[in-house]
Amino acid sequence: MSQVDADERFMAAAIALARRGLGVCAPNPAVGALIVKDGVVLARGWTQAGGRPHAEAEALRQAGDKSRGSTLYVTLEPCSHHGKTPPCAEAVIASGIARVASAIEDPDPRVAGRGHELLRAAGLIVRTGVCAQAALRANLGHVLRVTQNRPLITLKLAMTADGFVAGGPNEPRLSITGEAANGAVHLMRAMYDAILIGVGTALADDPLLTVRLPGLEQRRPLRIVLDSALRISPASRLVATARSHPTLIIAGEAAPAANEARLVAENVAVARVPTDGGGRLDLRAALGLLASRGLTRIFCEAGPTLAEALLREDAADDIIMLTSQKRLARPGLCGFTAERINALEDGSRYRLVEQRAIGDDLLTRRERIS
Repeated sequence: MSQVDADERFMAAAIALARRGLGVCAPNPAVGALIVKDGVVLARGWTQAGGRPHAEAEALRQAGDKSRGSTLYVTLEPCSHHGKTPPCAEAVIASGIARVASAIEDPDPRVAGRGHELLRAAGLIVRTGVCAQAALRANLGHVLRVTQNRPLITLKLAMTADGFVAGGPNEPRLSITGEAANGAVHLMRAMYDAILIGVGTALADDPLLTVRLPGLEQRRPLRIVLDSALRISPASRLVATARSHPTLIIAGEAAPAANEARLVAENVAVARVPTDGGGRLDLRAALGLLASRGLTRIFCEAGPTLAEALLREDAADDIIMLTSQKRLARPGLCGFTAERINALEDGSRYRLVEQRAIGDDLLTRRERIS
């Protein structure tokens, strides 16, 4: 096996390790690291819950003195600044590692190439850009937060075969997808820092937005509702469970103070952002607020109004559509207009990256073309 092939093979494994940190390590990026010598993996690490220890530190701790003369594979440039822990670049140098294969440079201005420079200055061989595109996808939430002041947004909609996300006004909540697809959604929730909905979905569906899978009960992503006028009911399940599951309502600056006081009394956090002339929240300001709170990845279980707003702002990075074989066969609430569906499918803004059956339902995933 050539060195290039070996680098790609081990970096792919490091990227897979990095995904173990998704949903638990914000505001730090989810990084994976392998220490390899003579084709044998000596140690592996990934960013731990809360963001520390870093992946490199975990792998170095496992390898100990065996790391001398080895190669470190890391999915993001080792940090070079002093924070709550010493720089990983310095720890790598001190370990005696001879070579570093790095996937992408960290855009954080505290790093931004200086980690690689430190390694080279200390005499280590450094190869960058290994599996860069795959590593960028795994770290896109971190990259967007640093470069665009917003988290990564994954937009998910469940629709009937004839394109509806709900029945008509005053109809009971529509169960669209089956048990297998519902379980997949809970697994997706566990890999994000937060779950986002609009107040229309909160009022219509009264959702819990929790992770309810065996073994993942302790995953409690922040639940966020965009609610310009603070219309959410204090009796809703989101408010009723706010003491055990963190909940944030983003309101307009003019929302009633009395409504905020009632929510805060139930342990719901309330933040305010500007609104436009129609009373709608400034979506970019809301996303900036979430980025300032350290959120890197948000799973948006939006209704059509919020979904359209995110697409209009070019703020939806992944779009996941779960389509049932069942038809509503009567008037209801459309997920996307025909014009929007055509725009998503024409390949100019989004690329199709996955399409597969989950039980009786079909999952289609598209990524925004950067």
